[in-house]
Amino acid sequence: MGVVCVFACPVPEGKSGQQVVDGLQKQVEMMGASKTGNFLVDCETYQSNPQNVMQSSQQCVVHILHNSEHPASCFAVTESGQILVSDLLFEDLMTKLTMAKAGRESFYSQRKGFKIESRGQRYEIGDFIIKIGSVSLGSNFKGILVEVEYCPCVIMNDCWNMMKELLQSLVGSAADAPPAILKHKPDTVYTPSDTILQYQEHFNNFRKTVPALQPSR
Repeated sequence: MGVVCVFACPVPEGKSGQQVVDGLQKQVEMMGASKTGNFLVDCETYQSNPQNVMQSSQQCVVHILHNSEHPASCFAVTESGQILVSDLLFEDLMTKLTMAKAGRESFYSQRKGFKIESRGQRYEIGDFIIKIGSVSLGSNFKGILVEVEYCPCVIMNDCWNMMKELLQSLVGSAADAPPAILKHKPDTVYTPSDTILQYQEHFNNFRKTVPALQPSR
């Protein structure tokens, strides 16, 4: 994989989310991009039950994310931004930790109504992959995320100016600077975890907003 940047795309007043998504899709198709299927990034959130965490009264929160670009991997992100990459068996471990044992409660519980996802159309154009995703929290539409990947490069500083030009044409001034998570690692090798951390930051922001209108045609 190459360097990936993820930005939120504003939904102008008077327009539905689906209208904005349709406009973005038409724009990238006019640029010559080809559809290459669908994509999905999702996140489930678990919280610890303090009475079963030894020597600690502080609640621990773990976000479990999946990315269809890496179907065999599971990403666990803590509130502090630490990330663990494992295979899908890690979910079996989380399932066991959420099961109550005789005489005591489970170590973790899943936050109900907290699952959030970004799904939509995947495009390819030259050395770029573009993904336009509608973000939903339960049944509530929350916003739009645009992901752009430049495949031949793994160092952000070496390709940011090229990516910036494409991103600004899609999300405007939001792409004047690299995503905050990547500003601190401009010369390090990009990894799939960096993509997940960008999505997690956006998901956290969307969870804080009031419900938006459900996208409709």
